[in-house]
Amino acid sequence: MKMLKVALIQQSCGSSRDENLAETARMIRQAAASGAQLIVLQELHASTYFCQVESPPLFDLAEPIPGPSTDTLGKLAGELGLVIVASLFERRAAGLYHNTAVVLEKDGSIAGIYRKMHIPDDPGFYEKFYFTPGDIGFNPVKTSVGTLGVLVCWDQWYPEAARLMALAGADLLIYPTAIGWDLGDTKEEQRRQYDAWVTVQRGHAVANGLPLLSVNRVGFESSPERADVGIQFWGGSFAAGPQGEILAEASQECEEIIMVEIDCARSEQVRRIWPFLRDRRIDAYGDLLKRFRD
Repeated sequence: MKMLKVALIQQSCGSSRDENLAETARMIRQAAASGAQLIVLQELHASTYFCQVESPPLFDLAEPIPGPSTDTLGKLAGELGLVIVASLFERRAAGLYHNTAVVLEKDGSIAGIYRKMHIPDDPGFYEKFYFTPGDIGFNPVKTSVGTLGVLVCWDQWYPEAARLMALAGADLLIYPTAIGWDLGDTKEEQRRQYDAWVTVQRGHAVANGLPLLSVNRVGFESSPERADVGIQFWGGSFAAGPQGEILAEASQECEEIIMVEIDCARSEQVRRIWPFLRDRRIDAYGDLLKRFRD
């Protein structure tokens, strides 16, 4: 497939799972009516970002895969004839949970999953309390619209993750995301964080000669424990080409459907003029397997 029409769905989430999924379905249908062949949803799109606190009852938000969300989204993918990348709180077994991206094929089947490998543990982002690190590696998912290198949020800061997806044959790098500012951040600090987030991902596109899709949630979400504190998710979902060029970008304030057409043939041309994979010194990278060089 040379040209691929993609929709990035940037959404605000509330406390009702059913209402969130209904709004997601409405936006998917709208994107499909505009010709989307691939739809990417934000991280943990069925609920608010519950990882702001450590609370055992919140494990009730988890669900199996296959399960209710994959059934709903799979039927939608099959009805509309498109591929959907979703992000779910997976209950794998009692006491074993993952932050998992699932890819639904246009016949409604599950094409594959990716379990988030890098798990943060920072104020407001207490994910290690909820999620076991992924154990199925960096393996892209083959679909009817291409081979998708799906990663999740905190993974987007690690060049190793993007590289391994590229080496495994990914045609696209895809990052469902939930990232935002603490209310106490200054405007200057907010700008630095946002610019760093965009820059590092554009760097992954450049270093691997691949298009990249990053889909973030948007709007303020208060802490489950205190209404006066929370995270201002900064939106800014974007698509970049294989030279890091911005192809489309959402606002930082609003729910949006971002439509973008990806020229899948450009990666071949870009890699011919910038042959980074050819010139890698794989004989000299052994120290990458160390935590730090003392």
